[in-house]
Amino acid sequence: MSTDLEALFSAFDETVGQASMSDAEFGETFRRMMAALVRFDYVVVFAYRGKERPIDLFSTFDVEEHVVFVTLYQAGPYLLDPFYHTARERREGVMRMRELAPDRFFSSEYYRTYYVQTGLAEEIGFFVNAEDDITIVLSLMRREGTGPFPAAELAILRKVEPLVANMVRHYWAGLASRFDAQLATHGKRRQRREQDGSLAASDAVWRDLNLTSREAAIVELVLQGHSSESIGLKLSISTGTVKVHRRNVYRKLGISSQTQLLSLYLKHFQ
Repeated sequence: MSTDLEALFSAFDETVGQASMSDAEFGETFRRMMAALVRFDYVVVFAYRGKERPIDLFSTFDVEEHVVFVTLYQAGPYLLDPFYHTARERREGVMRMRELAPDRFFSSEYYRTYYVQTGLAEEIGFFVNAEDDITIVLSLMRREGTGPFPAAELAILRKVEPLVANMVRHYWAGLASRFDAQLATHGKRRQRREQDGSLAASDAVWRDLNLTSREAAIVELVLQGHSSESIGLKLSISTGTVKVHRRNVYRKLGISSQTQLLSLYLKHFQ
């Protein structure tokens, strides 16, 4: 795809002289700028803070697609999303989903039961760190019929990343109050263990299921799509020890498959 300079300059011109823009206005400006550079099917922008429910800032989905990509995602599956974990690590830049996914992600129960519903061939994200431990992720998505992003287009996105990051920090500043309001709406205090000793909803799941911290760490990695070998490397324990813990968890929970584990996790998270 050739760069449409006229469309790019027109989209960029929308920001000139603008001290502030609404979510929809800046989201649409970003979409137009990207459309002048590369081909994609969807745009979605989420803001993440810790383990809190992500805030959807902008998307281009129709009503039915919004249910899968946003509503269902926010209900719990986001906790298993490689983009979410990368945001929590406060990494920045332009990254492909397949570069971030664990070694067994594409055969994981999360992928089979949730991600496959999206029908995506590839997702690329701009990861932008903002104030108050917030990371904003602007995703460009291509459906299976469109195919993955060519290397040349990925290179273009990486070149434009500094400009996008600066614009995002300017037009999407002050999101902390929106996260606080979201927690207040659900009648919860800000869920950060280091501040008040309370548990985030995802951690409370494992507490309610009477799992030890080690067992909880292992099953979370299992659900994210890590193999026993990968889990062992991340936790600095042997593969055999990982397998023993997995068997103990399944026995403790009275289940026999990852399908049941994911179902139990999401049910208790609700």
